[in-house]
Amino acid sequence: MQLTPQNKARFDEILARYPVKRSALLPALHLVQEQEGWLSREALDYVGSLLGLSAAQVHDTASFYTMFRLKPEGKTLIEVCTTLSCALGGAEELVEHACKRLGVKPGETSADGKFTVKGVECLAACGGAPSMQVNYEFHGPVSGGDAETLIDEYKAGKRVARTISGTKVRS
Repeated sequence: MQLTPQNKARFDEILARYPVKRSALLPALHLVQEQEGWLSREALDYVGSLLGLSAAQVHDTASFYTMFRLKPEGKTLIEVCTTLSCALGGAEELVEHACKRLGVKPGETSADGKFTVKGVECLAACGGAPSMQVNYEFHGPVSGGDAETLIDEYKAGKRVARTISGTKVRS
């Protein structure tokens, strides 16, 4: 795995912002995930080599955060908070609605490779439970019908991926 010339230039710009190379780990992981769609073992090793870190150090960081994908997933990622407030507010039913609409089980990707539904830990929205995010766009409180409407909008191309700090997260 190698960064494209354009992304290598972006990586060099990112690296220049940090006095210590290892501090660029999270933005480097975002960059590689944006290019590859997910973080394979090879990609984690590559990021480690760029930053002088072991594969274990990179994997530990990538596996800690839910925004990093360690297996291929759909272009549209539907994440439903399953922690206490959301669980009490109906998160399980919300996951069921989303899965039924897409014909998948939790954690699975649709046959066309476009959608993945999964439960995640805290989205920091206990007051708006149950909550979910679609491609890092927050929604809450959300009913089963709301989830189905959002999915239909993404299927129809009426909604697109969000950006974080000017970096497109998914397309």
